[in-house]
Amino acid sequence: MVTRMKILIVEDDLEAAAYLAKAFREAGIVSDHARDGESGLFMASENAYDVLVVDRMLPRRDGLSLITELRRRDIHTPVLILSALGQVDDRVTGLRAGGDDYLPKPYAFNELLARVEVLGRRKGAPEQDMVYRVGDLELDRLAHSVRRQGKEIPLQPREFRLLEYLMKNAGQVVTRTMLLENVWDYHFDPQTNVIDVHVSRLRSKIEKDFDVPLLRTVRGAGYMIKDDRTET
Repeated sequence: MVTRMKILIVEDDLEAAAYLAKAFREAGIVSDHARDGESGLFMASENAYDVLVVDRMLPRRDGLSLITELRRRDIHTPVLILSALGQVDDRVTGLRAGGDDYLPKPYAFNELLARVEVLGRRKGAPEQDMVYRVGDLELDRLAHSVRRQGKEIPLQPREFRLLEYLMKNAGQVVTRTMLLENVWDYHFDPQTNVIDVHVSRLRSKIEKDFDVPLLRTVRGAGYMIKDDRTET
């Protein structure tokens, strides 16, 4: 029996989703449910899951598009695709889109459970990439936590994504366009001060009560997170 595993079921058929949730619960697995592709993308981006079980045919955003976008965002949670499309070409397409496994419908739950268990033992990304550090600031992607000098700093989901992207690119200038595309998923400039507001709030949270500033504004270019004390 698998314990303490947490998965996300992305399935628009409510009866099928309820059946899976019940079966997983009986197997000791905690599950959340998203009923369309957009909701699944949001939940998978904002929360830590061991495995995603994704139906291929979904409203608002299809399963393959969901997976492709997650991989583009550098989210490597293992994905098991469920689909009535079970031909070889269909399975190949699903795996090439970023899926880790593909199970055609109808399926036996025991087989599905076994595949989920295997995927759950995989690491979604190299261990060194699960924790980002800049000076005494630490962001744990798996635990979805931020600490500085051992003190936990609570962040809103968007603030967390913003800090994660900045720390991933520590020491480099991150432009407004890069933030719009990778944190807000905008492929155009909405001409608002949303970035400035979030950066200001983030700076206040990670620098308040600490002596060394880390997040700086690079005039005319963008933003950079950096600890000058680590330079040689």
